[in-house]
Amino acid sequence: MLASAVSPLRYALGGMAALAVAMGIGRFVYTPILPGMMEQLGLSAADAGLVASANYLGYLMGAVATAGAWAQGRERLLALCWLSASAALCALMAATDSFPLFLAIRFLGGVASAFVLVFVSSIVFSQLSAAGRGDLQAVHFAGVGMGIAASSAMMAILIWMDSGWRAGWIGAAILSALGFLVAARLIDRGPILTSATSAEPPLPRERPLVLMILAYGLFGFGYIITATFLIAIVRAGGSGRLFETMVWLATGLAAVPSVFLWNAVARRVGVVGAFGAGCVVEAVGVAASVSLGGEFGPLLGGVLLGGTFIGLTALGLQAGRQLAPRSPRLVMALMTAAFGTGQILGPIAAGFVAEWTGDFVLASVGASLVLILAGATALFSCKPPKSP
Repeated sequence: MLASAVSPLRYALGGMAALAVAMGIGRFVYTPILPGMMEQLGLSAADAGLVASANYLGYLMGAVATAGAWAQGRERLLALCWLSASAALCALMAATDSFPLFLAIRFLGGVASAFVLVFVSSIVFSQLSAAGRGDLQAVHFAGVGMGIAASSAMMAILIWMDSGWRAGWIGAAILSALGFLVAARLIDRGPILTSATSAEPPLPRERPLVLMILAYGLFGFGYIITATFLIAIVRAGGSGRLFETMVWLATGLAAVPSVFLWNAVARRVGVVGAFGAGCVVEAVGVAASVSLGGEFGPLLGGVLLGGTFIGLTALGLQAGRQLAPRSPRLVMALMTAAFGTGQILGPIAAGFVAEWTGDFVLASVGASLVLILAGATALFSCKPPKSP
């Protein structure tokens, strides 16, 4: 009895460690390191946006590559291989100052993030489902926020030591290696396999699903601009490098309970209603990061970003599954493609707009409007069309 009670938590904690490495650090440590790279390497905002988008393109390609049954029975091996690759790729970022290599390394880092997310989640979810502990999925997803928070603390130490941007990537590699050891220890087997299911039917060509997919893509575009450039915004405000780490730490800590909190909201107002409300909340934070003076605006922006983006990512997928219950894998693939496309286009657009205007104000205001449009589009998907 004790073993069965401990086992689900073991996998949830292992998933937390894996997502901390692959997502919280592997994907998002670029945000606090970016200002130093821009200053010391002379990267423009447009350059920075392209490097970010290379990572998101890799994530999209990786997510698409995980489709199908080719990896069945090898999920743990693949997850651990790509988890170790995520640590190695962080170290490689410190070993070069070549812009083309930055693009290539961050692309592969995105692939690694997707592979780890999909394969580790398949293991964790199957183990939690078998134990009747689906509530522990929130612990698994909290790893993204934990990774952001851990990398923030690391950056604070490195800033105190007056270290450069390369030290940030080396520190990220060390943190990732430690997280890999924890995940490999706790996740000691693959997913619980079930009998093969029949082929899924085509997705319904109905207005609610089309609008929800569009809303999810708009959300991907809107959130990623602040998630990529928030610390660069803080750096431009001249609040100091230690305050930058405080903002990113607040973002990570707010992200830890976000899935649990937004699931609670969804139980009261419905999944789509919670998604729409969350988009508006996040839009407020995105706008606040550039419109409120001093240190309060970026700090509020970080808290509202961290407190929404992971929860909304999960809610959007839940909404898609509700609208196409007979084709869960197909709808998840299409939703992920829309979300990934938004993530790729967002940093590119914001980088060029910032290059044109000289700051991130217009890009952030635009992102805020896109998030409001995403929420409105999702809510509109719930309304039946008027009778002719």
